[in-house]
Amino acid sequence: MSALAWTALASLAAWVWLLLGTGFFWRTDQRLPPREEPETWPDVAVVVPARDEAAVLPAALPSLLAQDYPGRAEIILVDDGSSDGTAATARALADRHGGLPLRVVAPGEPEPGWTGKLWALRHGIALARERGHGDGGGGDNGRGDGDGGERDNGRGDGDGGERDNGRGDGDGGGPEYLLLTDADIAHAPDSLRALVAAARTNGLDLVSQMARLRIASGWERLVVPAFVYFFGQLYPFRRVNRPTARTAAAAGGCALLRTSAAGRADVPASIRQSVIDDVALARAVQRSGGRIWLGLAEGVTSVRPYPRLADLWRMVSRSAYAQLLHSPVLLAGTVAGLALVYLAPPVALAAGALGRDPVAAGAGGLAWAVMAASYLPMLRHYRQPAALAVTLPFTALLYLLMTVDSAVQHHRGRGAAWKGRVYARPRAAPEA
Repeated sequence: MSALAWTALASLAAWVWLLLGTGFFWRTDQRLPPREEPETWPDVAVVVPARDEAAVLPAALPSLLAQDYPGRAEIILVDDGSSDGTAATARALADRHGGLPLRVVAPGEPEPGWTGKLWALRHGIALARERGHGDGGGGDNGRGDGDGGERDNGRGDGDGGERDNGRGDGDGGGPEYLLLTDADIAHAPDSLRALVAAARTNGLDLVSQMARLRIASGWERLVVPAFVYFFGQLYPFRRVNRPTARTAAAAGGCALLRTSAAGRADVPASIRQSVIDDVALARAVQRSGGRIWLGLAEGVTSVRPYPRLADLWRMVSRSAYAQLLHSPVLLAGTVAGLALVYLAPPVALAAGALGRDPVAAGAGGLAWAVMAASYLPMLRHYRQPAALAVTLPFTALLYLLMTVDSAVQHHRGRGAAWKGRVYARPRAAPEA
């Protein structure tokens, strides 16, 4: 047989293994587990890190303010050095819509060794715990106005903030749960209620949902479903959700975290340098003995637009090389793997047909068909045409190029760039 035929057969074998031996990553049936509503609802603090999010807050924040939650809940929006009026926009939305109390705080620039998002989460979690959750919210109308909001300004000053350094150790009171959600995430009215019920019923310490990402432009249609598909291939949801799982992952846009579990895992301090903070969070909770769960969301959606290929390219490339631990060896292996699994089938089909190599053409065509079939459930989840399944090799090529570009930008000193900040490869961080 020709080398092309052997390559096509290897690709087909890889697809059979991916289809059956990797936790059925391609299925989309991991939704919130069965749950019962508790007799008493625990307190929850919703922590929203926000940097230059004034454009998306009007489509997202009102959904948090309007949460139908039977227990006590409040929202802490941490303004991470915004220059576009994020804080003022958030306060104006709270004045207009009412609902859950909102505090807006600004911790200042991150200390060395911290990423901006985790620095913001550190202060939001510390503030939730210091206030005993709800003990000061009513007096200042929950918005961080007046003495209460301005006095600590989100810095965790005073005895409580300095003692626990924002780790949320679970010893000083505060809410039982923390909902960590991004500023571009809109929630259905019962989202918080369902998350808490799922965590309580199933004894889970971390419940996260992969938000349904926005699809409006042609590039979003081509790239976005594949983003979630590839994430599931790296971290099969079914494997993550096994009680004895060794695979750990989470979706940072919507993660309900038990406060005591945050303390045991020493988060966010223990993951303060992580660019891929959601996976790092899940690993920290799992390593400390916590139970984690990850699934696809129906009522949790991202409103952030990525209308151009350049927008999507930046979104993927900023963390792709970090996912490979900044390793040239892993990069080479990833490029070779993507080429064999995703690019070889259409090439073998075309070249085999033109060169009258029936084995190459047949194996390549069958591998491409299996690939497309595995993509159909994700396309259905995103309500996209089934015909897009045949474009997966082209989309995989884009992701391959984004990954290579991520490595190039890293070695040029511009890796992990996001909203005016560049995060270098993590090194040993100073003790917090």
